[in-house]
Amino acid sequence: MQRIKGYHAHIYFDASTIDQARALCEDGARLFPLRMGRVHERPVGPHPDWSCQLAFDAEYIGVVLPWLALNRNGLVVFLHPDTGDDLKDHTDYAIWMGAMRELDLSIF
Repeated sequence: MQRIKGYHAHIYFDASTIDQARALCEDGARLFPLRMGRVHERPVGPHPDWSCQLAFDAEYIGVVLPWLALNRNGLVVFLHPDTGDDLKDHTDYAIWMGAMRELDLSIF
């Protein structure tokens, strides 16, 4: 089995849900040993929407994933492992909560 180094959860939002997304990310950073990235008010990288990244070690998937599922309140969450294979991490290994969005995979 390929080694999973950690996970990234990308919280997607827009102008009407930015405060909700920021609060979710800040709550996650307060509750768990994870790293909150910048709140991007534009698409960044392969992400089609505004987003904020939560990065965490693999050992916390069992608590962070269910917490996000119960607390996302309608926000779309794109969660993927970090295995070193960016294309597969963002496609084959991805977990979506809410509506799937089309990523710009051309960067991989």
